[in-house]
Amino acid sequence: MNQFKDWGFSAQSWRGEKGEYWVLGQTVLSVGFVLLPIYPTIALDSVSPLWQYAGWGLTGLFSLIAALLLLFGSLELGSNLTPLPHPKHDGELVTGGVYAIVRHPIYSGVIFLTIAYSCWQLSFVHAIGAILFLLFFDLKARKEESWLSNKFSGYDQYRSQVKKLIPWIY
Repeated sequence: MNQFKDWGFSAQSWRGEKGEYWVLGQTVLSVGFVLLPIYPTIALDSVSPLWQYAGWGLTGLFSLIAALLLLFGSLELGSNLTPLPHPKHDGELVTGGVYAIVRHPIYSGVIFLTIAYSCWQLSFVHAIGAILFLLFFDLKARKEESWLSNKFSGYDQYRSQVKKLIPWIY
């Protein structure tokens, strides 16, 4: 329970002042994604081996991107890491490493992981789920960035130089 306190949770914190409801929403969205039924867009036995290999290649590529973003995003945040979108009281602004490529690499990693899963299953329903994750994290990042701008004077300049969720694109 001490870890929750270190992250900024408290008995009084569920007023939403630090973004607790964003964490709850993310949990519900994640469970919903896992429970989605798999409806392949095409029957796998009717796909030529070339297309199957291409699908596996995309799955591997998106999985690798997700793993790298999640791993390095978490490691580089270090003691700043918290599930809450509100920055920690004693937190520091991290702009190096993977944070020089994308402002929210952990959110990006989750998005790429959902894309990888939808490619692996060739599931249209999961592709829609991946889009919902992108929209959710875009909104969550907006709220987080308003707090980061208030806390760190250099955040607005950093935001103008580094893309939000998809490296070099968005």
